Amino acid sequence: MGVYGCPKYVKYALFIFNLLFWIAGSVVLAVGIWLRLDPKTKSLFEGENLPYFFYTGVYILIAAGSLMMVVGFFGCCGAIQESPFMLGLFFFFLLVIFVAEVAAGIWGFSNQTKVIEDITTFYKQTYKSYNETKQDALKETLRLIQRGLNCCGPSRDPPGHTEETCPKKEGLDVLITKSCPDAIDEIFSSKLHIIGGVGIGIGMIMVFGMIFSLMLCCAIQKTREIV
Repeated sequence: MGVYGCPKYVKYALFIFNLLFWIAGSVVLAVGIWLRLDPKTKSLFEGENLPYFFYTGVYILIAAGSLMMVVGFFGCCGAIQESPFMLGLFFFFLLVIFVAEVAAGIWGFSNQTKVIEDITTFYKQTYKSYNETKQDALKETLRLIQRGLNCCGPSRDPPGHTEETCPKKEGLDVLITKSCPDAIDEIFSSKLHIIGGVGIGIGMIMVFGMIFSLMLCCAIQKTREIV
């Protein structure tokens, strides 16, 4: 048993959990800031026709990363100093993130078709805008999408002037070109259970974090009442 009659593993597990949570938040925040300030994508935020999904996604990454760092900070300090106040803040923020994740998951599953349509529309608009303007930022966005999904163009026969944004293929693979709308639909249809499983796993980790924080907080309060 550790200080305040609470098992030491609870304190150490909570500290490690929050340290990893803080590091993960730092990475998410860094990616968001990089996408916002990188010269190749910065111009996407300028002008009248902003790519909605990219624009919103970048700021969600920045906000989520910042919140994760704050939560990790409160959790680490609360575990080390055994402070009920910081542990309470950690529990509150983690609960908010957990509820938001559940709500986002329910919304995503119930609006799966709309999500696919919106992402496909965003891709087609980006593809069309690049063909019209040849903007470097749009070219980089297309390259990231098409190489990430291993697809090329809005149809199975993409025009040759956008092939530099497509993934490199050799041999017979050149003859098998998957369109990006088909790839987007495949990701959300055939791999939705994987996305859901990852979400459930993250949710379970959050639940354990909340349980450990409550155990430590209750042990501190109980000991203070005895004293």
